[in-house]
Amino acid sequence: MKITGLKTFIVGNPSPFAGGRYFIFVKLVADNGLEGLGEVYAASFSPKVVEAMVRDIFEYHLLDTDPFRIETFWRNAYGRGYSQRPDISLMGVISGLEMAMWDLVGKATEKPVYELLGGKVHERLRSYTYIYPDFAAGEHAYSDSKAYSDPDTAAERALHYVRQGFTAVKFDPAGAYSTFDPRQPSLERIEISRKFCARIREAVGTSCDLLFGTHGQFTTSGAIRLGKVLEPYLPLWFEEPTPPEMPEQMAEVARAVSIPISAGERLCTKYEFQRVLQLGAASIIQMNLGRVGGILEAKKIAGMAEAHYAQIAPHLYCGPVVGAANIQISACSPNFLILESIERWDGFQASLLKKPIQWEEGYVIPPSGPGLGVELNEEVALAHLYEGSALHLVPTFGPVGRGE
Repeated sequence: MKITGLKTFIVGNPSPFAGGRYFIFVKLVADNGLEGLGEVYAASFSPKVVEAMVRDIFEYHLLDTDPFRIETFWRNAYGRGYSQRPDISLMGVISGLEMAMWDLVGKATEKPVYELLGGKVHERLRSYTYIYPDFAAGEHAYSDSKAYSDPDTAAERALHYVRQGFTAVKFDPAGAYSTFDPRQPSLERIEISRKFCARIREAVGTSCDLLFGTHGQFTTSGAIRLGKVLEPYLPLWFEEPTPPEMPEQMAEVARAVSIPISAGERLCTKYEFQRVLQLGAASIIQMNLGRVGGILEAKKIAGMAEAHYAQIAPHLYCGPVVGAANIQISACSPNFLILESIERWDGFQASLLKKPIQWEEGYVIPPSGPGLGVELNEEVALAHLYEGSALHLVPTFGPVGRGE
């Protein structure tokens, strides 16, 4: 079997953009008619630029090659240009293509990817959701919803998810993230963060874990200051309290607060995660399979985490193909903790797949089909092509004002 073709799809995600403005899907076509599906999570460039990067890597390193030679592809693509260091945009492209190679390999062997990586150790996977706008009530954008500004509304939404079967919800009331971060959290933001935790904990009791999200906004001292205020509400984690460049600083936060630190959505490759683990900067590892370097790289990171008694909680802020890859790595990793879902995998995310991801009472059920276990609905993808040039995520450009 040889790889002979490439297809790409830049799919616009309808408002309220749960998972991002668009998704970048790739397909590798083999000479025996099989197709392997992947997804690139690349946020640093506009989507057409990323698509050109995908084609460049494909033509240099994958055309007319054997899809089973995943390590060879990874090393050659990682070391191209004699860089040989983590490059977040390159790793996003490698991740999507490597994912598609695994999908091809799984289809060729008629096995799910998790069976090729040690076998399934979890029959079902506990999942959590971010608190999203109330679509049923007519909210179509984050700005429409009071759940991001009002602790009582957030508590009502959290209770709504608990009634659906979720046992954990994530929220991030700590304020805007900016190109000028890190900064000190304001007293206003510390207090609203405390109120969110207090109201949600009061609403859900001990039936639900609280996952407190931040986006690396804060200085080390500011993160410790905030974390101390949140401790009484026993969050399961305090996510990425400081920026990703200096895990030494995040390790100081981990030593100073009793809440477990989670991190990893902005990291890529085993090399960056090794520093986090060695320093004790985080005990919950949130690699994103569309950015970290792919499925095999994620398995290596999960193994390193296991040796440090750390757990994995794959991150998701993109489309359902990365979600499917997250499911595969979670199913075969003994130190799996919890899986990020976008609500119950319904709505537009479900329509993009010929058979939706199976979610039951707070758990995702790993698929038994070959490869990633999902197939892209190309008809839906082609009907929602994205023609814009926006970035996948857009921070505040410049300093953030007091109280924001």
